[in-house]
Amino acid sequence: MTVSAAEVYAAAERIRGLVKRTPVVRSDVDGRALFLKCENLQHSGSFKLRGGTNWLQSLDEAALARGVMCFSSGNHAAGVAAAAASAGAKARVVMPKDAPNVKVDNTRSFGAEIIFFDRFTEDREAICRAIAAETGATVIPPFDHALTIAGQGTAALELLEEVPDLDAVIAPIGGGGLLAGTCLVVRDRAPSVRLFGAEPELGNDTWLSLQAGERMQIPPSETIADGLRSPMPGALTFPVLQSHLESIALVSEDQIRAAVRWLTLKVHLVVEPSGAVSVAAALAKLPADVKRVGVIVSGGNMEAAQLAEIVAV
Repeated sequence: MTVSAAEVYAAAERIRGLVKRTPVVRSDVDGRALFLKCENLQHSGSFKLRGGTNWLQSLDEAALARGVMCFSSGNHAAGVAAAAASAGAKARVVMPKDAPNVKVDNTRSFGAEIIFFDRFTEDREAICRAIAAETGATVIPPFDHALTIAGQGTAALELLEEVPDLDAVIAPIGGGGLLAGTCLVVRDRAPSVRLFGAEPELGNDTWLSLQAGERMQIPPSETIADGLRSPMPGALTFPVLQSHLESIALVSEDQIRAAVRWLTLKVHLVVEPSGAVSVAAALAKLPADVKRVGVIVSGGNMEAAQLAEIVAV
């Protein structure tokens, strides 16, 4: 299976009117202009609604009647649940027992049935596929499928439509769906724009994979960026990243917290740690000659207590 920019454009038409066209907020820092694509303000609280909606709108009536399933630490779960609710389909989601309560509650608010698992001892994908085999539900992968990647890439498409004269675009990396979709549409529409990824040091599977030239798996991560804890890049996403990325910027836990704090206090945006990873990299890790950078801010679902703890430092 492959995926192309044409599929991103098709997804943009398919989801039009069903997802929010999120704002782009400019913030100038130390001579660099950051153009923040605010997917934290998306309905469901993250960019994941885009891929979920692209999937649901691609299913026929028989498939919709059987429902959909996914496995996720939170944002993909909520995105699929919200897309399913809009399409009138039942959603079941497999979530880790230690998923943030705010993400569990967000997913439940769209009517999804939640099945919990232990991410240290159980295989979430195996659990999901076993239930799907019994129910006939369609499994919607969190990143490693053309429909998912194409849907996520629509965020970057909107960014380029609003701010066409960028030096670079950066997005966070979990399994790579958002960044792969971003790479495809940026390379097609603005081939001179440089492409970067951002990843936590504690969840650096894609960085390691690029160094090795093949997909590498890491143990379960304890990074504060819970949405970026995928242990290995996707079989479909990884070749796209290999082909188009200039580099991946690794950021520390302290840098992620500092980015959350900066976004809250200086830009007045509530952004979860996973969504702030790209901002942390844009603030401290990009080459000096990158002056105008589009930053995908991927989500805003975080516990109030966690936000308070980070901001109070």
